[in-house]
Amino acid sequence: MNPFDLFGSLVEKIDLGVIVLDSDLCVQRWNSFIAQRSGKDLTQALGRRFLDVFPEAGSPRFERMVELARGQARHIYNHWLETPPLVHLMHADNDKNGFLQSTLFFLFETPDGESHFALVMYDTSAVARSNEQLEAALSALRKKQDEQDQLLRKLETANSQLLQSEKLAAIGQLAAGVAHEINNPIGYVNSNLKTLGGYVRDMLRIINAMDGAANLDELRQLKANLEYDYIREDAEALIAESEDGIDRVKRIIGALKDFSHIEEEEFRPADLHRGLDTTLNVVNNELKYKAEVVKEYGELPDIECIPSQINQVVMNLLVNAAHAIEQFGRITLRTACDGDWAWIEVEDTGQGIDPKLLNRIYEPFFTTKPVGKGTGLGLALSYSIVQKHHGRIEVHSELGKGTRFRVWLPVVQPTALGQKD
Repeated sequence: MNPFDLFGSLVEKIDLGVIVLDSDLCVQRWNSFIAQRSGKDLTQALGRRFLDVFPEAGSPRFERMVELARGQARHIYNHWLETPPLVHLMHADNDKNGFLQSTLFFLFETPDGESHFALVMYDTSAVARSNEQLEAALSALRKKQDEQDQLLRKLETANSQLLQSEKLAAIGQLAAGVAHEINNPIGYVNSNLKTLGGYVRDMLRIINAMDGAANLDELRQLKANLEYDYIREDAEALIAESEDGIDRVKRIIGALKDFSHIEEEEFRPADLHRGLDTTLNVVNNELKYKAEVVKEYGELPDIECIPSQINQVVMNLLVNAAHAIEQFGRITLRTACDGDWAWIEVEDTGQGIDPKLLNRIYEPFFTTKPVGKGTGLGLALSYSIVQKHHGRIEVHSELGKGTRFRVWLPVVQPTALGQKD
């Protein structure tokens, strides 16, 4: 068989529409696919202009296709989503609504050197149906994603509420100690005021006696009887002691205020050392009967964080350290900076943690403390807070020797760093 006849037979059988046009865009040939789907007779279309045979193709889009194919020798592809279709063709079952089509338009030369155009059209209805199914699947996935996003928001809200509940529970557990810390200076300030009241009355007696005294000897005798020199010296000491007591109360109240910013959610540059000192003031009563607290602070820049949440992490570690010490020990609070990272370390000389339990210490509600001693949320929420800060917690413990927790925090949060770039 002649190769051209063989190729022609193939073109007649393939499920594609093929139209050949001359350089003037006149119809030279089309295959049976076009004849069947268009309902037009090739013999009546031969030599006629393509746009006269298929007037629906007359559009700026087709003019642009011809321009690009003729001027730049490009193959021009039209996607089935581009409507309306270039040529109106019907389904094989004579569906008058036509079918979705993609087209390819290009310039080619015959062996004799003449330029011709080819227009290839194929049915993409099946692709469209697959696309519709894909869109339906994607829509279902988007709906599921929205549901998951809502669940995540609810979980974040619940986590935030749990965080605040744990903070309030921790403050509640420390309330008795804080009350003691406040009552102690208030107690001796109250006692000092009563003593000073007596001193003032005696001083007023001396002042009043000055008007009626017969001579200086009588005044000197009164001053000696009322122990004037002792009163003057002791009054100064009582005032200084009372001022110190009031300052202690102010520091404790200020620490509580700094510590309990419940609604604080914004990252901001903060002085970690101030936060550590604030937390130490809050938990002082919990620590002072169990351990000597040693501060080994390094040089730190301001750290971008949510200060109240970092304070809570440190409070949890300090309280846990105190509970781990059976009699009296030492708790060391260290800080340092390593490049773009800062770290806070709490080390105790307590009982240590059983190696078998180390992989469970961050589990919610897991605790080795006696009933009523802990909620089992402290380390779990501390872990969550540190993750929120894009940091990490490291722990090293030896039974009978103690435990060391180290919290690593980026100096600048990654998101903020990205925005600055």
